[in-house]
Amino acid sequence: MKFSFSDEQQEFRDVVRRFLEDKSPTTAVRRLMETPEGYDREVWQQLGGELGLTAVHIPEAYGGQGFGVSELAIAVEEMGRALLCAPYFGSTVMAATAILKAATDAQKQKLLPDVASGKTIAALAAAEDSGSWDAGAVATTATPAGATFKIDGVKSFVLDGHAANLIIVLARTPGSTGTEGLSLFAVAADAKGLARQPLESIDPTRKLARLTFNGVEGELLGTAGAAAGPYAQTLDVAAICLANEMVGGAERLRESAIEFANLRYQFGRPISSFQSLKHKAADMLLDVEMAKSAAYYAAAAVDDGDAEVPALASLAKAAASDAYMQTAIHTVQIHGGIGFTWDNDTHLWFKRAKSSEVFLGTAAYHRERLMQQWNV
Repeated sequence: MKFSFSDEQQEFRDVVRRFLEDKSPTTAVRRLMETPEGYDREVWQQLGGELGLTAVHIPEAYGGQGFGVSELAIAVEEMGRALLCAPYFGSTVMAATAILKAATDAQKQKLLPDVASGKTIAALAAAEDSGSWDAGAVATTATPAGATFKIDGVKSFVLDGHAANLIIVLARTPGSTGTEGLSLFAVAADAKGLARQPLESIDPTRKLARLTFNGVEGELLGTAGAAAGPYAQTLDVAAICLANEMVGGAERLRESAIEFANLRYQFGRPISSFQSLKHKAADMLLDVEMAKSAAYYAAAAVDDGDAEVPALASLAKAAASDAYMQTAIHTVQIHGGIGFTWDNDTHLWFKRAKSSEVFLGTAAYHRERLMQQWNV
């Protein structure tokens, strides 16, 4: 297991950071979060066409770059730092991974090249109105209808579901329970019987949707009834990437808090010289660095084929959730009264911290899952 980034990975990070600093300043974030689409199509095309970020972990055989989850994690960490408004996480991280894990080779050849180029925006529809990401909570059904299936049910909290051209749906055989009878299906966004409704959330920089399926035609990915394993692997990768995205945002908040504390004077000296502020700064540094270690280790574990990836994914998600939220709280407090205002940018990351804290499961959920994995 490697515990440091290679020179190539560092250069990759630098390139991504420079691009995002140019394309995703807070002025752009504020503009895009107020739009129904939630992203800039030109920036999306550059992100996929010029940098190839939409193809990072997709194998070269399917039109991708052929890198690993470690490189994907670097990309999303920088996006979390810049608070990029784009359907990257839903399409590249979640949906593309689900296709990679579940589909046949022919289906990968058909679906992944356009996802890799950014031409197709995909979304993974798994959770339902309960908000649970557990496979056993799925109630949406898929009934065989000749060569295809008819999907009926509701999916909620679908990340980037409003903008997607392709929906990857988790559904079950009627009458099945638990993890049995689960399958993944590819559904066109304009399919007959599919209704998409944007959801209001605390974080306007991350768009969610509720999808209603009424006899919608879907193409089975892979083997019928065998999606429980691929779905679990997809969620592990997604949780690890979300943890990396969160530590990127937490690091940005920590830096802004220290910068403000050095500039703000009280009683003739910078407030960063006060002992109470030094304590907060130390706490933030410790929280963020510990969360980074867990997130980086988990991403490397996926690439190394470590058997403990499920446990490490939960460890990383729980650590990053706590670190991001606590760093956001400290940052608001250090900014004082201005930290609560709309004009100050801190609230943008604060809201992302809160939405990310519960997305894909809370810290408490992942600690419970971690204990189950390690039989504690």
